[in-house]
Order: sequence, then C-alpha cells, then structure tokens
Amino acid sequence: MMNRRYSGYTGRRKLGGPALSVLFFPAAVLYHELLLRAFDRSTPFFDLALLRIALFSIAAGLAVGLILDLLPWKTPARIAGGVLLGLGTVLFCVERGCRATFNLYYGVTFMGDMAGDVAGDFSSTVVSVVLSMIPFILLSFVPLAAFIILRESVVSDEGNEMPVRIILAAVLVACQLTAYLLSILGPVKSYYTYEFAANSAIPHFGLLTSVRLELEYNLAGTPAPPLDEFIDPVDTPAPGGSAQPSADPSAAPSPGASRRPVPTGPNALDIDFEGMAEAETNETLKSMHQYFGSLTPSEKNQYTGMFEGKNLILLTAEGFSPYAIDKELTPTLYRMTQEEGFVFHNFYQPDWTLSTTGGEFAVTTGLIPNWYNGGKTGAPLLSAEKSMPITLARLFAAQGYAVPAFHDHTYDYYHRDQYLSNFGYDYKGIGNGLEMTESVTKKYWPESDLEMMEETVDGYINDCVKNGTLFHAYYMTVSGHGKYSWGGNDMSAKHREAVEAKYPNLSETSQAYLACNMELDLALEHLVDKLEAAGIAGDTLIVMAADHYPYLMVTDDGDFYNELRGFTDTESDTSRYRNTLLMWSGSIKEPIEVDTPCSTIDIVPTICNLFGLDYDSRLYSGRDIFAENYEADQYSNCMPLVVFANKGQGNAWITAAGTYECSTKTFTPNEGVELEDEEDYVKRVHRLAAAKVNYSKLIIQEDYYAHVQFPE
Repeated sequence: MMNRRYSGYTGRRKLGGPALSVLFFPAAVLYHELLLRAFDRSTPFFDLALLRIALFSIAAGLAVGLILDLLPWKTPARIAGGVLLGLGTVLFCVERGCRATFNLYYGVTFMGDMAGDVAGDFSSTVVSVVLSMIPFILLSFVPLAAFIILRESVVSDEGNEMPVRIILAAVLVACQLTAYLLSILGPVKSYYTYEFAANSAIPHFGLLTSVRLELEYNLAGTPAPPLDEFIDPVDTPAPGGSAQPSADPSAAPSPGASRRPVPTGPNALDIDFEGMAEAETNETLKSMHQYFGSLTPSEKNQYTGMFEGKNLILLTAEGFSPYAIDKELTPTLYRMTQEEGFVFHNFYQPDWTLSTTGGEFAVTTGLIPNWYNGGKTGAPLLSAEKSMPITLARLFAAQGYAVPAFHDHTYDYYHRDQYLSNFGYDYKGIGNGLEMTESVTKKYWPESDLEMMEETVDGYINDCVKNGTLFHAYYMTVSGHGKYSWGGNDMSAKHREAVEAKYPNLSETSQAYLACNMELDLALEHLVDKLEAAGIAGDTLIVMAADHYPYLMVTDDGDFYNELRGFTDTESDTSRYRNTLLMWSGSIKEPIEVDTPCSTIDIVPTICNLFGLDYDSRLYSGRDIFAENYEADQYSNCMPLVVFANKGQGNAWITAAGTYECSTKTFTPNEGVELEDEEDYVKRVHRLAAAKVNYSKLIIQEDYYAHVQFPE
C-alpha cells in the first residue's frame, strides 16, 4: 500500500532532493543580495554588513518558504513563489539600474512616483542603461530559472513535517533577531531608524530589509531622532574677535564702501525662542525652539549690504564642476569665476543623495535636504506643502522685486512646479509658459540653456530699465545633463568639433562633458551681454552653483571624472565634491579671493547679507560665508562648516581647522592650525553636524517656520 505522504506522486522523477524545500528561498534571496553588492563598486564587499545582510536574507527566505509550504494548494503556491521571485528579480535589477545611472539607491515608493517621468523623458538613457546591465540581468534571473525547473521539489506536494517547520521557524526568528540586534545596538543604528534612507540602508542591511523598513516607516512614521544628543552641553557663544579673513577686502572695494561705515551687530531678528519654548507643549517643537535659540548668529561684516537695492540672478547648474571651466572653450565661465568677481577656493557641493532636487533645494533654501516617509518623499516635494517664508523669492518679493524662475525642461519634472511656486517664484518651464521652440521641435536632449536665456532675459531686464522694477530671477539649467556621449547628448554633439580639436586624447565621456557645458557658457555670455547692453551689469549680482558633481561620468567602464581632473579619489572622499561658486557682478573688476570653507547651504544666508536683507541667520543650515565671528582653532556653532550627507558611513565635514573623512574616520588639521584638544573638537563638530542634518529635516517635517513668531 502506498504511503500517505506520497499519494500525490505521479510517478515522474523530481529534480533535486528534500533539502531544496528548506534551502532554496534563503539561498535565492542571499544570492540576489550578494549579486547587488558585488556589482556595487562603491561598497566594500566584506565587512560586518555582510553578516547582517546574510542573516536578514536567510530569515526572509525562510519566511517565504514556510508560507508556501503551509499553503494546502500547491499549484497556486508554486505560482505565487514564481511571481515573488520574478518581482524580486525585477526590483533588484531596477535598483542596480538606479545605482548605475544616478549612483544612488532609491526607495521603491519614490521610484514608483518617478517611473512615468523617467520613462517619458529619459527613455533613450533607460535603454542604454539596460544594455549596459545585461550581465547583471542575466545573472539575476538564475534563481527564477532554477525555480521553474525545480518547483515541484522546492514546493513539494507532501510538504515538510511539522517538527521541521518548527525548527525552520526557530532558525528564522534567531536570524532575524540577531540581525536586528546587530542593526540597532551598533554604529549603524541611525540608518536603521531615524536616518533611514534607501541609499544608506541597502549597503548595510540589504535591499529586502530596506523595502520592509520603507513600508513600515511609510505606515507608522520614521522613528524620532534623539534630539537631546545633538545639543552641545558646553557650547558657548562664539568670540567676537576676527577669524581668518573670509576675503581680501583690498582686492576690490565694495560699492559705496567709502561712503558708509562697516555695519556691525548680529544678523538676527527679534525672535523670542525662549518664550516660544516655554509656551510649547509639543516636545519636538520645544526642542527646536531651544536649539535655534542656542545658536550664535553670524555677525554683519564689510560685505553687508554690498548689493543693497541691486538685482540678483541665481542659477543652479546641472552637473556643473570646476573642470567644465576652460579659458578657451568656456571663456565667460572663466572670466566670471577666475578673473572677476568673488573667487572661491574652498567651495563644495555635497551629494545629498536626492540627485538634482537635493542640490537645488540646498541652493534655494539654505537648508540641508533630507528624505522623509521612509524614503518616499524628498525635502523639495514635502516642502511644497509647508510654510517657506524665508526663501530668497519671498524675501525679495517683500521688497517689491519681480521673482521669475525658469527651467528648460518639462516644467513639472520632479514636481518642480509645486515647490518652486511655494518658495514664492513665478515659475515657468517647458509646457508651462516657457517657449523653447527649437529645443522642442528638434527634440533636443538635453535642451539648450542658451535658448532659455534668449527667451527670458529681455522680459525682466526691460521691465527694470523702463519701469525701475528690481528683479531676482532664478534658473535651473539642463544642458550639462548626462548621458555624456556624442550620440546621447545633443548639446555635446553641438560642440563636439571644438572639444575634440583641443583635447583629442580624452575619452568620449570626458570630451562630451566639456562640450555640453559650452552651451551653459553661451547662455551666461548672452545674459552678461544683455545686462551690459542695458547698463545694469554693475547693478546685478549673478550667483551660480552646481546641483551635484557630474556623477554620470562614473560608469561601469570607468571613473571618467578622475580622468578629467587628472587625479584619483572616490565618492567616499570629500575631495570629490569640491566645486566652484560663481558670484559675479559688473561692479567687481578684480577678483576677490575667498578661502573660507563653504557649500551650497551657505548661499542663501550669504546673499541675504550681501543685499542687506533683514533675516535671522540661525534659521538656516548654512551661514554667511563672509561672517568672521569665529576662531579657526576653536569650536563654535557659528563657525564655517561644510557637512557632507550621511551615506551610510557617518557625516564627513570640513571646518576652518581641518577635514574629517568619514570613510577613514580620520581628522586632518589644516596647516598652521593647532587645536588644544583635537579629540574634543572632533566630537563636538560631529554633534553639530548631526544637529544641522536632523534639525534641518525637522524644519520641513514639523512645518517649523509656521510655528516661529516672526516680528511684524
């Protein structure tokens, strides 16, 4: 008589053995996680994260296997197993594509939100990325192919005995609990909890765990940060003495400097932070009032009001870097960054892990951008529904300025129409008032920055000349966008001949990058020519910074950014993010050298100071670059501080005293700087950097500006 457990056996020989039903899914999950890690050149393969990922993978695989084993309907169970493996395979491939294209991992909800835009606007790029990923894709489908062949052994008709199921469940719990404890009791706790973002979580915990956390935090909210850990208990107001000079005042006198004394006093408003804290019942808001009230405002200085009553043009330049500047190929950029205006030698644009929108957010708000809702929403989009009263657009509009804004790509890409409008700009892009006939009809990718300038500058310049209407115009450019190749970038192809003639030995990637930035140079040339022709170049300040360094130069074929620069580093090094801040006016004929460490979050408070606006420097993440109320060899909460986004290794930072590299956990003092207690200094700057990141996050999350009692 046939044994009951084999009564469903049809006589066909099954491939594999009983162990497959136990080992297949844990092995499949771990295989995918290790494959993703192996192809990620920026993540070390062997470290403690590998143990966490292995334990989480085994637990997840056992959970899937047990559920399918318990299902009484075996054919549907096999179908479900195949579907799960198929979806998982696609997810791993998509994440690998994001990493290969943007050098970032994204949350699944964010990718879902952006899928339509990417497919519509970057279809050619998507195709090239898929083609470059063929080896990864083929390897990714191995578990699914194996399951199709072995499905009757993996999900057998007879199932596992109950004691086996109990043992597997116990192993599942043990693996999950051990991995959880390794995650929350060690140095990676913040990435698992209040600083969770897919980009930092995936290298530490694996993709499936990151997806689980993302969904959990979407439903229940991200855990609150331990705000009490960010308050320095021994911090004191900065000394009033001078620091290392921010700039050489003799290089170019400020307009009207001889007619007025240098302003003094703090850049602060009459805000009663102490009173607001005492009256607040919400503990988070109370902590925020206490924190911002504890900060030392930046002091007015020799550059305060330098451009009061003048015009401002602010640009965020797509993929810009210092290596796009060439005296022959980009003469206007060279003139504006090297020969005239302010020349910044220690300026950075960190990678905020939000691609273009993160850089644009930092440039336009003076705040550090963060992820929210488990990585579903970035700071720009979430800020679109919050109170944003101290953006440049709103501050200048309150002074009677016109505040137009333009972008030479689809107007609502990244939801730019929502957040720029909430910042106070009169925003126009392609499809929403910006006529870019040539770029659209010829289907340029990327579109022409020059054409955008030609279509826009006459409007606000003529209004200024004829009607006396001052303006603050904002531009988000696009001509510098990758892919950097002759066939994938129309702006590169447009200027190919000139670059190949000067740099015949560079790779196509590097040549194409230089070429597409020639279009940005032509746009700036047109802008300056128009201002000079109207006689208002000396009454206008132009400021431009990158959204991020050109990370699309880093491909599976090599790191062409290193080729372009002529030296080698990685994306874990602060040197990768050194950039150039363009700050030019026709009134400054000789360069003003600036050595102060600074970054994009410092742009807004610096502009506020230059234009003599009433503002509170404590309410921004950045600071006025020219403020001098600090000492290079002493800690203070108003000193220059470049904070680099926490990408899973901790916050790197640069101060006037030196540089801390999070990848190596080392601090290197600047030449000539001696710290009384280096260990204490590093500890306190760590705390300040973490405070800036987390309180900036809370400003948007808690709609903090709506709770601040600004003076009338």
